[in-house]
Amino acid sequence: MKLFKWPKKTKETTDKVKEVEKAQRVLEGNQKKIVSYIAIAFSIFQIYVNSFSNMPSTIRNAYHLAFLLVLAFLLYPASGKSPKGRFTKADVVLAVLGACTGIYLAVNFNIIHIERGSMAVTRDYVFAAVTILLLLEASRRTMGNIIPALAVIFLIYAKYGRYFPGMFAHGGFFWTRILYRMYLTYEGIFGITLSVSATYIFLFILFGAFLKKSGATGFFNDLSLALAGKKRGGPAQVAVISSGMMGTLSGSAVANVATTGSVTIPMMKNIGYNPHFAGAVEAAASTGGMIMPPIMGAAAFIMATFLEVPYVRIIMAGIIPAILYYSAVSISVDLEAKRLGLKGLDDSKIPALIEVIKQRGLLIIPLIVIIYMLVSGRSPLYAGFAGIISTIVVASLKKETRMSIKDILGAMEEAAHSAVQVGIACATCGIIVGIAGMTGIGSVLAHNIIQLSGGVLFIALIAVMTVAIILSMGLPSTALYIVVAVTAAPALIEMGVAPIAAHMFVFWFGAMSNVTPPVALASYTAAGIAGAEPMKTGWTGLKLTLAGFLIPFMFAYNPVIVWENASVFTIIRVLVTGFIGVYALAVAVQNYMNDYLKLYERITTFVGALLLMHPGVKTDLIGVVILMVFFGTHYMRTNKVKALNQKLVNT
Repeated sequence: MKLFKWPKKTKETTDKVKEVEKAQRVLEGNQKKIVSYIAIAFSIFQIYVNSFSNMPSTIRNAYHLAFLLVLAFLLYPASGKSPKGRFTKADVVLAVLGACTGIYLAVNFNIIHIERGSMAVTRDYVFAAVTILLLLEASRRTMGNIIPALAVIFLIYAKYGRYFPGMFAHGGFFWTRILYRMYLTYEGIFGITLSVSATYIFLFILFGAFLKKSGATGFFNDLSLALAGKKRGGPAQVAVISSGMMGTLSGSAVANVATTGSVTIPMMKNIGYNPHFAGAVEAAASTGGMIMPPIMGAAAFIMATFLEVPYVRIIMAGIIPAILYYSAVSISVDLEAKRLGLKGLDDSKIPALIEVIKQRGLLIIPLIVIIYMLVSGRSPLYAGFAGIISTIVVASLKKETRMSIKDILGAMEEAAHSAVQVGIACATCGIIVGIAGMTGIGSVLAHNIIQLSGGVLFIALIAVMTVAIILSMGLPSTALYIVVAVTAAPALIEMGVAPIAAHMFVFWFGAMSNVTPPVALASYTAAGIAGAEPMKTGWTGLKLTLAGFLIPFMFAYNPVIVWENASVFTIIRVLVTGFIGVYALAVAVQNYMNDYLKLYERITTFVGALLLMHPGVKTDLIGVVILMVFFGTHYMRTNKVKALNQKLVNT
């Protein structure tokens, strides 16, 4: 049987992303070639420094930032009025300056810290100031005003701390001290966050690019279609599965929506889903990819570095929450299909599973290699390289998936382009992290959160969640995680939340920002593809992902969910009660099971769901009893109505 033909990613679907994300220029002619050469050189450099080279981390990070700044100024226009099809002379000047700032530090780092004994001279401070200004402008172009504004506020706070009120006050630092710390040490721009960008993040972005070039997107879609296409509301279940598989690779919910949504959303609409619901399903499923192991987007690598734990520990922490999240979305999709009386797809539109596996099943091997390497204790870098090599080898075994030299270079170019936004975010957040370390603002904010909450953990969790949601209106998830992890996570840890649970709490809401109105980028991208009203799609997506806003409270109170002090029995209990809880929550949110719920049934179901999602044997037992009563009475009521209707039909 001939496999279902999935359309390739086109300029039209790419433009859907660019409507809501900061759009890269679409260059042509010689300018396109120049940027392509730079991007490919960037990828080659990253492969070299993370494999054969022993380059010191600060020097490596300096070259990394040089590439990022060059590409940022050449690819991203300065404003809406700037040309979208070419870069300008001013962009070239800024790109050259950006290259010079990174190269200057890389070339002179040993001279400054060895020959001069870490004594800075005037030109060092000049380059430091220019680097900060260029970085602020690059972050404004690539991500908007929020991140550079936060960085400027932190810089002002470092300088004029004596004028801040109460416990926020500090003696203040000279500009020379601030510039030195931000530019000439590992504690600022070239510190931990940029290191993660220059190593794990870039390498896994490159892995994802290679996997996509081999045809993995089509394989995941075909596999999902073969597995779930016949089910009730099949295309929506296909969206949930395929978006989860692609999302863990892409690290971007918006890009994931554009990649898989261009196919799944029209299919959902064709079988009867409303456009806004179809868009919301895709947005919810794509957002979940960022919390789905094994890769979980860029922020997970930074979390492992912050917590100083093996990356496999982060994967373990994400497994149960991700299962519960996708269960909630899948159940909501099924209930909506049941309410609308939708069926699955015809057999003619569904590829045979055996054919899918036979033709492109080998493309699952790189993911298995990645997981095996991480679980066996290898470093993420080692696992990333193994994934890239295995992708090339596996793809070469079949003509349909074999990559040419052009494909390989194209993957390198695409990876470099994709790395710009997250890399610039990491560099700019280095300013925030560095100044937080200089001033101790993290400890101050932690103390204030504890004081304002009165020592009540629930209030503190609500406060941190609120901060994360407010910041998420303008920050990408990676930047949001870094900012809140530095400022708010310490408060949760001080109040007794397990460190990995506290950081997962922050990380989770960073991902949820993609479906949190009023700035829900994944939902708005999906709305553009679906031809639906953006805000209606956004609120529907929020409703579908409601479980995603409750699950973080589950692992904050009960870290067993993130495998902290877990036993086999507790894990099984948490999975069973958690699944029943998210099922009940989906029923309450969708207001449908066998029929529409009565108001008292909806309230009862919601309360039972919350009790089951709250940790504790007593709450689990009470929740089970409440839901058993609800299920029993609901089935009796709806069956009675059906029997009566059937009787009326017969008469």
